[in-house]
Amino acid sequence: MNNFLNFDKMLTPTIIKIVFWIGAGLSVLMGLLMIIQGAGAYYGGGASIFMGLLTIVIGPFVVRIYCELLIIFFKMNETLQDVKDLLANQNKPVNNGENKN
Repeated sequence: MNNFLNFDKMLTPTIIKIVFWIGAGLSVLMGLLMIIQGAGAYYGGGASIFMGLLTIVIGPFVVRIYCELLIIFFKMNETLQDVKDLLANQNKPVNNGENKN
């Protein structure tokens, strides 16, 4: 709980995963709506159907790439925190009971 209150544990990577699934679902839904709109058009509906298919196939990939880019920032933060902790522990003086006078 202390890590959460001190912002040592990031909550956003979990939220980003939820955003991915919502974005992928919306991409598929928008693609289906484009296909339906194209099927009901009097002329020029073929382009709308084609764009709907592209949206269904490529949309989730684009959302995934965007979410992965966001997660990279948090992974870099975690790694930098680990490096900071390692350096802080490495620079602590070790007292073996010896006095150096």
